[in-house]
Amino acid sequence: MKYKNLKTTLSLALICGAMQLNAQTIKVEDAANLLKAKQGSVVLLNDFFAVKPADIKYEKMVLPGPQFIISDDPEYIRIPEAIALQENVQPGSVRLYVYNVNGVKEPVKIDRKITAVIKNTGKKKMHIRMLKYSSQKPSANYFQIGKQGLSDYFASNGSDEIRVVEPGAAIAIDEKLERNVVKYDELTHGFYDFVIDQPGQISIIQTDLKTSGPVALSRIKTVIPTGHKNAGRGLFGVSNYKITAVDVLDTKNGAAEFIVADGVKDPWVKGIEGTSGKESTLAGNYGVIYDMELKWKSTDGKGLALVTWNSRSADNQWCNGMAATMIVSKGKFKEGIIQLPNDRLVTKAAPEAILVQVFPPAKNGEEQTIKLTYSPPGASCLPTPLVFIPVDMDKLK
Repeated sequence: MKYKNLKTTLSLALICGAMQLNAQTIKVEDAANLLKAKQGSVVLLNDFFAVKPADIKYEKMVLPGPQFIISDDPEYIRIPEAIALQENVQPGSVRLYVYNVNGVKEPVKIDRKITAVIKNTGKKKMHIRMLKYSSQKPSANYFQIGKQGLSDYFASNGSDEIRVVEPGAAIAIDEKLERNVVKYDELTHGFYDFVIDQPGQISIIQTDLKTSGPVALSRIKTVIPTGHKNAGRGLFGVSNYKITAVDVLDTKNGAAEFIVADGVKDPWVKGIEGTSGKESTLAGNYGVIYDMELKWKSTDGKGLALVTWNSRSADNQWCNGMAATMIVSKGKFKEGIIQLPNDRLVTKAAPEAILVQVFPPAKNGEEQTIKLTYSPPGASCLPTPLVFIPVDMDKLK
C-alpha cells in the first residue's frame, strides 16, 4: 500500500475568462464539462487545483465496529514458507484485511499460496459466519485489485452458511485463497467481516501450492518480524468512523473539500502487533470505514459537483496513479457504489479529476444532506480529497 503525509504547497493563480466561485474559480467550459460528464469519468479542470479549496471542518466519532486486523507488513513476503501475521481475537465480529505479495525471488522466483487461517483456541466448537466478503484473483495490477476489492466489499451481503471449527482445529477463512496460484510480485487481496463465538487465532501464511493453510500452520513455528515499512500489521482499536461536517456548506462560499486519512488532520489509528506485543501504527487507515455526512444549501441557486483527484502525483513514482471506490448518496445520478474512475484504470495528475456525483439545488433553497461511505483505497497514495465545487446548473446546460 502507498501512503505519504500531505506536505505540498499550492500556489495561487489568476484564471482569465472564468466564472467566479468566491475563493476559487473554475473555467466556464470546465464546469460545463462536469455537468455533461458521466458519473465516474475523468474530466479535465484546467488550473482549478492551483488554488486549494477551503477545508470542511468536521467532527470525528469512533463507531462501534469489529476487531480489526490488517496484514500488510511485510507487504512482500520473501520467505517461501512463513507466517506473515498472527493475532488473537475474541468472540464477536472481526474485520480482516489481507494485503500481501509473493516476494520470493531467491534463489529463483516461484509460485506460492498466500492464505488466511483461523484456529479455534477455545474449549467449545467455534461457529463462524461471513458478514461481508471480498476476494480478488491475485494480480500485479494493484490499482485494479484495490478498487474492485472495495467495490465487492461494499456490495457484499455475506453468507448464511455457518462453518464449525473443533477446539484446537483450524480452517481456511477463504477457500478461494487456498486455490489461488500467486506468482512472483502478485498481490493477494482479501477483505472480510465475520463473526465467531469462540476465541481464535488468525494467521496469514505463505506456503507451497500443494499444502493447505491449516497443515502449513501446524508445521511453521515462527512469525516474520514486523519491519514497520508498510501500512501496518496488527490488531487495531478503530474500524469505523463517523465524520460529520460542523457547518452547513453554502454554495455562495465557493469550493470546499473533505480531507480524511492524511495522517495529520485525521491521524493514523493505533493498535498492537501481537507477536512482539508492541504498539503498531496503521499508516493510511486502510480498511477503516468512514461514514461521512454533510449538510448543504444553495443561497445562490447553484448545485454542487463532487470530484476527487490524485493530489499526490508529484511526490514520487509510487503516487503516479490513483483509483478508489465509494458509496455516494443520490444526486443527478442514482445512489450507490461507484468505482473511481470507471472509464479507465486510474487518474494520474491535475488537471484530471473524477466526477463522483452532481447534487442539484433544492427548489426552495432548503438544506439537503449528502452521505458518503469511504475507505482509503489500497495501492493509492493518500489523501484522496473529496472536493465540492459550486456549479451553475441553469447557465451551463
